Parts: sequence; C-alpha cells; structure tokens
Amino acid sequence: MLYSNKMRRHFFNQAMPKARLKRTCISKTAIQKAKSLALGLLLSLAGSFANAAEQQATQLNNSTKKTNELNSVETRKVIQKALSAFYTPGMSVGVVHKGEVVFIEGLGQRDIEKKLNVDTKTYFRLASTSKAFTASAMGILVEQGELNWDDKVTKYLPDFEMQDAWVTREFSIKDLLVHHSGLVGGAGDSMIWPEPSGFSRSEVIHNLRYLSPHSSFRSEYAYSNILYITAGQLIAKVSGLSYGDFIANNIFKPLDMDCFAGDVPNSKLKNTAMSYAHNDELGIYAVPRNRIQSEQQMSVAAGGIVCNVDGMSKWIKALLTPETLPFSVNTLDTLWSPHTILGISDSEEEWDGTLFKTYGYGWRIADMLGYKLISHTGTLSGYQAYVALIPELELGVVVLNNGSNYGARSSVMQHILKSFVPEQRMPDSTPDDWVKAFVKMQKMQEAKYLKNYEAVAAPSLPMILSKEAIIGRYQDSWFGNLRIFAKDDAIRIESERMITLKGTVHSFEGNRFKVEWDNKNAASDAFLIVETNLKNEVTGMKMHPFVSKAKTRHEYRDMHFIKQVDLAPCSSSYIGC
Repeated sequence: MLYSNKMRRHFFNQAMPKARLKRTCISKTAIQKAKSLALGLLLSLAGSFANAAEQQATQLNNSTKKTNELNSVETRKVIQKALSAFYTPGMSVGVVHKGEVVFIEGLGQRDIEKKLNVDTKTYFRLASTSKAFTASAMGILVEQGELNWDDKVTKYLPDFEMQDAWVTREFSIKDLLVHHSGLVGGAGDSMIWPEPSGFSRSEVIHNLRYLSPHSSFRSEYAYSNILYITAGQLIAKVSGLSYGDFIANNIFKPLDMDCFAGDVPNSKLKNTAMSYAHNDELGIYAVPRNRIQSEQQMSVAAGGIVCNVDGMSKWIKALLTPETLPFSVNTLDTLWSPHTILGISDSEEEWDGTLFKTYGYGWRIADMLGYKLISHTGTLSGYQAYVALIPELELGVVVLNNGSNYGARSSVMQHILKSFVPEQRMPDSTPDDWVKAFVKMQKMQEAKYLKNYEAVAAPSLPMILSKEAIIGRYQDSWFGNLRIFAKDDAIRIESERMITLKGTVHSFEGNRFKVEWDNKNAASDAFLIVETNLKNEVTGMKMHPFVSKAKTRHEYRDMHFIKQVDLAPCSSSYIGC
C-alpha cells in the first residue's frame, strides 16, 4: 500500500499554561518590614550565591573545554548513510566553529540522470531558511530609519487588507514575521504552490482579504508564507529596489555570498541540484517544476532564495561574529528575540531536553541541553534545508539537500550538533546512531498514523448528476477560474491560474465527484461538492480534501466557485477548449 507524504506527516504540540496574577492590599509598614528582611537575607546569601555561581561557571567552562571535536570521517559516513536511508540523492554540509569553517563538503549526486555530483558550489533552494534574510532586510531598513518595527503595514502597502477591519488597521511590520495573524497555517499557499504560480505578488497581497481567520489576532502560532511575501513587497516599496537587489546589495555582497534572491544568471545554472521526491512505486523521481531556473520564484521572500553551502557557511560565520554582519548587534538581538510560542515535539523533549520553543523574526529560538539554539528548517518539494546555531559554543551548521524526506537533514544535523556538546550534558536517551533513530521514529509515527487512519468509504448512494452536467467554467472571487470539460472520453478539470493544477473528474456519489490530480506530488485528491438550484441545474461547487472526515483547515476552505455563463464562443486559445 502506498501512502502520501501528507499521510506520513505528524506534529506534536504542548500547551503552555497561562499564569494568573492576583492583586492584594498590603500596608506600608508590612512592605517596609518585608524590604528589611529581604535586604538582610540578600546580604547574608550574597557570598554564598557568588561562590556557587563561581563554582558553576568553572564547572561549565571545564565541561566546555571537554567539548568533542567533529570527526570528519565519521561525519561523511553519517551523511552517506542518511542519503541512502532517506532516499536523498545529494547533500552539502557546512560547519563553522570558533570562527573557522571546520567542515564543508558536498556528497552524493545533484543530478541522477546525468550522474553529476554535488560539491560545495552546487546551488540548492533554501526554502523557508530564506525567511531569515527577509527579516534581516527589514531590520536593515529599520537601522536606516526608513521604517519602524511597529509601523502599520498599510502605511507602506495601502492595498493590504485582512478580513477583519480592526486587524487590518493594527497589523504592524513585525506581525508579518512572527506567524500569529489568526489565519490557519498555510493559508493562501494555494496561490503559491505548485509552482509556477499564476498569481503576482500584488495579487497575493490583495487576496489576503478573502482568507477567513481561524483564531483571534496574535493569539496563537500559525505558519504563514504569504505574509513573508508581503514583507518582501514592503521591502521593495520602501527601499525603491527589487527585493532581490536589496538582499544582494545589503547582505550577499557585503558577506561575499555568491547567492541569489533575484534571477539566477545562466552561467550559474550549470551547477544546480535537481529536485527529487520518493515513493514506494516510483522510487526516487525528479520534481522538475521546482528545479532552479533563471527566473526567480514568486515566493522568493518566503522560500525561494538560491544559495550553496559555500555562501551559507559565510552567512552562519557572520551570525556567530556579529561585528562582521552588515547590520548591528541590536538588530540581530531583535531577530533572535522570542515572540510566538511554539509546541515541543516528543523527540525534542527526549533528545534535546527542550523546555521552551518560540518564533522570533525569521528564526526559531529554543533551548537544547542547556544551550540557546537558534535554527530554522526549509521544506520545498525536492529540497530540504536546515540552519542551526549555538552561539555559546560558537557553533553553526548548514545542511542543504535535494530530497524530500526531513530525516536526512535532521539526522545529520543532530550528529553534528551533538558532536560539540560536552558528554556531561548528554541525556541517557541520546541515540548512538542518529540515522537509525530517525528511521525508527518515522516508522513509529507512520504506524501510529495508520492505526488511526480511516479510508474514505466506498460510494453507497447513486449519483444525482452526470459528469456531463458539471461541464463549464467556474469562478472564485480570488482563486480565479476552473474549467471542467470533456476530452478523450474523460472529464478534465484545470485551473486557469495554477497551470500545473490539472486532473480528471470521476463520479463518486450523490452530488460529489472525485478529482484525481495529474501530479500527485503537487496536490492530493479532492472532492468536488456540486450545488444546484430547484431545477437541479448546476450553479456552483466547493472543494474539500478527499478524506473520510470533515476538515476545517484546508487549502480550499475559502474557495466558492460559481458557474459562469460563457457568452462568447470557445476559442482554441482558451483554457479547456
């Protein structure tokens, strides 16, 4: 039996209780007595605390001195093992420690068909690790006095509008970066992926007004790509440069990073990694729609920057030596300050001893075995990225690969980070083999999911509509047109905007049809739920993921397609003809 990537994906969340404060009335005399007692206690214990602190610092310094060094030979073996175990063709890894690049290599293949190998100059898409550059660019504009973190977005982008008028008025620049908009996670991603998108950035921003909130503004975490795209447009508007040029001039060039947030020169396309995915039926297969091409992706500010491990090693080296950054230490502190609470997974709690996890500006901030961990991952079909820093250890790691299984980047990252952590801090549950540990964890997660998985029940009702009855053009107010038409003895469906979103419509039961999208890697099967009037004429339709239980958070939730009357004859250039 084959299982989709969505079926294998799991998330673990831990609720954080809110503290409640109770006001009480206390007399001035009582307060003065309390102050006297407290002062005496502090004075008597000051010496003890100082001695204890000095002893603890000495112990920590001694333990830090015992930090393991990275074994390059063993690391190469772990990378090769991870590539094999998680169906990933190639990977580039860079490690910076105490101001020096102590490991930088490319292993595996960047192109399976052409048998081309990965090296340190091979380009990958950074996926969501691009967000750190967008946040940094915003910080540079703040330093330049062009804007403030608390400025309202509408001051610079008048067309910006959320569904709630109050939220629109109050939405600040920093709100764009910390994932607490009130929308569902991934809201609006249907305008971004599958690439190439038929939506412009301006249209994405305009269509925010059609996305319904799931929670109140600033109340909970919900990951957002479209708000980072909005941030990219704001950067361009304020600076007078394109997003790509601003990043290049203010970050890449000062750090001598041969990376691209705009178009990629043709000369650089010779050493790019093809994107790949895997399933049990096809094995490892290419995902050409996401491969690196000359033209930048519409989603570049959220996840489309192109770079190699050589350039990214310079980035993490500068982050660990802030005086070399093209922006101030104060800005870096702002980027690395917690704003939105995140959940903690079972593995983070068991392996890393994580007690807190938050989101800053383009970065996640957590604790790992008593150290502050700054990190971010990037996931795009065919590319995986992972950047992590432990400033106290002067350690930074970047992992880039051209597969679609997070186990490859995570196992290599854990191996490297834990190689530098003093043995005294390592929990008893620390795996000896990180690749084996992630293989085991994924099998357990899959087994748990499949145990609770409920397949869509077989049709039990007769159809009340024929497939021919739904042929026509349907329009949603923000997603645009879908056309359903007959072709080669089949009923086909196509999106006018998202040109790779094409599929075949099958009868299911009652007023429901099933859509099987051509590209399973781009979109999962869906229900078409058809609406009719009293004459049983088709008037519109909605869509829902092809699952057994109703979902409230999905990519189609804010779409409502109304059937259109085409007055003009169908031409050969029009979609569906």
